[in-house]
Amino acid sequence: MRLTILLFWLFFGFYTQAQTSKPILTGADRIDEYLPYLKGKRVALVVNQTSIIGSRPSVDSLVSRGVQIVKIFGPEHGFRGNASNGAKVGDERDPKTGIPVLSLYGKRKKPLPEDLTDVDLLVYDIQDVGARFYTYINTLHRVMESCVENKKELVILDRPNPNGYLVDGPILEDHLHSGIGMHRIPVSHGMTIAEFAQMINGEGWLTNKATCQLHIVKVANYRHELPYDLPVMPSPNLNTQQSILLYPHICWFEGTIISQGRGTYFPFTVLGAPALKGKYAFSFKPVSIKGMKEEPLHENQDCYGLDLRKYDTRQLRKSGRLNLQWLIEMYLAYPDKDRFFDKSQHKEIGEFDKLSGTEQLREQIIAGKSEAEIRKSWEPGLSQFKTMRKKYLLYP
Repeated sequence: MRLTILLFWLFFGFYTQAQTSKPILTGADRIDEYLPYLKGKRVALVVNQTSIIGSRPSVDSLVSRGVQIVKIFGPEHGFRGNASNGAKVGDERDPKTGIPVLSLYGKRKKPLPEDLTDVDLLVYDIQDVGARFYTYINTLHRVMESCVENKKELVILDRPNPNGYLVDGPILEDHLHSGIGMHRIPVSHGMTIAEFAQMINGEGWLTNKATCQLHIVKVANYRHELPYDLPVMPSPNLNTQQSILLYPHICWFEGTIISQGRGTYFPFTVLGAPALKGKYAFSFKPVSIKGMKEEPLHENQDCYGLDLRKYDTRQLRKSGRLNLQWLIEMYLAYPDKDRFFDKSQHKEIGEFDKLSGTEQLREQIIAGKSEAEIRKSWEPGLSQFKTMRKKYLLYP
């Protein structure tokens, strides 16, 4: 009997390990699941440099398989992902395939009716990182709006969220709605793009609470808690896996006087400012870098602060919460408290309240509230979001 039980648990252990060790396959990689669906249709792609099948750009791969791609729509940072944050991107023509590329981050925010007259369906395939202020979920929203308005179906080739384990932060308040925050969600939502699209539909966030017709190709062998290393960096300033994992925790520093390393080749992995000299030994110097950041905060000045390039991000995964200690620490260390949140002191695109989604967090940091007190103020909104989120999940 004991031998039978032992053999059972050995078999179960090997089986479980085999199940969990299967490679993650993105929606785009599961070609057999959607290629027949695209064949014979005039297709428009919403893609960028992260849109790959295997290691090959999706555009090239689909064209070689006989898919009729009539145009490409590119988001922030452009179709090739080489434009700086916030930089307007113009229309162009893909030099390799000759397909027209229309920008969704310039005068046009979503596909226009005249853009879709020769289109049967759209395909959305862009890697996201799971943060509210990362603008690709805004692009998704606007594309869904356009599909509804023009009676087009949207195919979503889903991709893992590298921060899929993290659901945390204050819920965006309505009066702080902006280009870096369109939805009443926390800072980190822990969803894939396809799950988020289902939430947009289900919560009636489209105009007149319309519903976009979706055809979702799921990720295979994926769970939200699984680590996922991105094969292609999603934007110029998220150029390492470390920066992607730290991004939800430190992007709100963009609304402060503290540099997050824009203007270096290791953005979103360092924090500092000239006024912190003498308080920290580590320093870095932001400079103008074309395609990454021109005229960065504290340009050509030595910034002193924290070096997080070797920080063990497993600690973040273990806690399952946003790190507030860096924000509290840097505020306490900064000598001129009145300048810390003063948006007039720098040229970044977002002020702190819009990035955090609430005025409360700034006020709480200034008032010296503890982390426990700050987190308590996120309720009941955060718990309500977590409950609502469950309705739209496609993965455990």
